[in-house]
Amino acid sequence: MSVNYGMVSEAEKLGVDLRVLEAGGYPNKTRQEQQLALCTQWGADAIILGTVDPQAYEHNLQSWVGKTPVFATVNQLDLDEEQSKLLKGVVGVDWYWMGYEAGKYLAEKHPKGSGKTNIALLLGPRTRGGTKPVTTGFYEAIKDSDIRIVDSYWADNDKELQRNLVQRVIDMGNIDYIVGSAVAIEAAISELRSAEKTEEIGLVSVYLSHGVYRGLLRHKVLFAPTDKMVEQGRLSVMQAVHYLRHQPYEKHASPTIKALTPKTLHDDTIEDSLSPSEYRPTFSVKAVD
Repeated sequence: MSVNYGMVSEAEKLGVDLRVLEAGGYPNKTRQEQQLALCTQWGADAIILGTVDPQAYEHNLQSWVGKTPVFATVNQLDLDEEQSKLLKGVVGVDWYWMGYEAGKYLAEKHPKGSGKTNIALLLGPRTRGGTKPVTTGFYEAIKDSDIRIVDSYWADNDKELQRNLVQRVIDMGNIDYIVGSAVAIEAAISELRSAEKTEEIGLVSVYLSHGVYRGLLRHKVLFAPTDKMVEQGRLSVMQAVHYLRHQPYEKHASPTIKALTPKTLHDDTIEDSLSPSEYRPTFSVKAVD
């Protein structure tokens, strides 16, 4: 939603038409392929693609988009040499560093020799999205600390699935922190309250969401890094428009990841990260002549 807000506000500012299609998550490759074909049927001048899977179009992007220039946003897009000719811009951060920031926060609180600290990892689906680089970065950051990963649980970022995992972690009785996806951490806020364990188990998210932000404001969440989703949406539209208008632009644009705690919630960072609370997804912007 925050990426959508960034795209919509930038399209309005630059005076361009924007149509937004939602594939509905990582398993929906076929739907996204159909949507790419639709874009070319409409005669889109450019396509901004948040791929459902990094390898989904590695060898066949052209068969879906023809000669339409493509701009990859948020999610990594792997393309072979031939398909890469269509790619005119990339916006996104390496999620390794999102995991690393979360791990670094804990490693600094619990350095080697400070006493073993037990955590449970609830990072989402094992093989999809940014889970793999997040996990790698997290492990790298904690390797010389007293942080001990007692268990890792994997499931899609569905509220109920994550809630069930949080309950399992609470029942273990020996966990000091839950480190997880925003969905897991949002579920954990209410589950810890119900179990009266809010003071016993700390919560660390590996990315920011509206719910995690509210948790930080209320001191229910200790830490979350932000990859500035609103800014990513803006940058993608800016890239496409500059390309089409033959203006210079940065082909590889990456916002700076910011570490957030309840004490470092600066307005400008939040504005670059989250859509306003009253904002609803917008699927069409018409340029005003």
